[in-house]
Amino acid sequence: MQGSPVPNEHETVGAYALGILDDAEATAFEAHLASCEWCAQQLDELAGMEPMLAALADLPGTGTPALGESLSAKPSPRVVEKLVDEVAERRARKRRRNFYMVAAAGALIVSGPFVAVAASGGGEEGGGGSGTSRTLAANPAKEAFDKTSDKIMATDPETQVTATVALEKKLWGTEIVTELKNVKGEQKCSLIAVGKNGERETVNSWSVPGEGYGLPDATTDKAKQPLYVQGGAAFAPNEIDHFQVMTFDGKLLVEVDA
Repeated sequence: MQGSPVPNEHETVGAYALGILDDAEATAFEAHLASCEWCAQQLDELAGMEPMLAALADLPGTGTPALGESLSAKPSPRVVEKLVDEVAERRARKRRRNFYMVAAAGALIVSGPFVAVAASGGGEEGGGGSGTSRTLAANPAKEAFDKTSDKIMATDPETQVTATVALEKKLWGTEIVTELKNVKGEQKCSLIAVGKNGERETVNSWSVPGEGYGLPDATTDKAKQPLYVQGGAAFAPNEIDHFQVMTFDGKLLVEVDA
């Protein structure tokens, strides 16, 4: 076996041994492995070599004859070179794919708060002079809030935070959209649904910038606009006792009875 070439259709044995195949590739290789004695023998020979191959794949200049020859004679240097090259190539592909996924997620994170805040510029009754220029991006949360008829509201006498919670019954539970006013920053908050059975469920969470949301005396139009956040709970509407808007450090900003 040490002098025989590695058939092209068998070259995934190294990646399989390292566990870096995706589910579809692993399933296809296992089907092939069931009838291939060559791959079964190679897989047996590679047992215990996963850490060494993984380390080699991360080193510069992988796949050179010197690397192959520095390994034991089992399997052959040519087989090891192919395995190391394959591992390095697959890891590079995964790193590139992960980078694009992280970049896309980062774009959503950056654009999300802008859409939610900017789109609420024309949401106040009476309009305001700058409302038209601030509705370039749609705000699905505010649209859902406006079309929901079942709403409950409360203002905390100490914090002066006002929360209006819009509820809509769904087959899966309750869709919940919350309008928040007079929320000062910087802080991170969550909306908690508390059931009549005492169970607590986090509906959603958000971050408040330094300028805050829904502040009537704010110096910028953006900070004067309320914040709209949308989420859901497994509770049916008639199973909810009340809602709490809490900071991440445990401070109660406002409680709304259901």
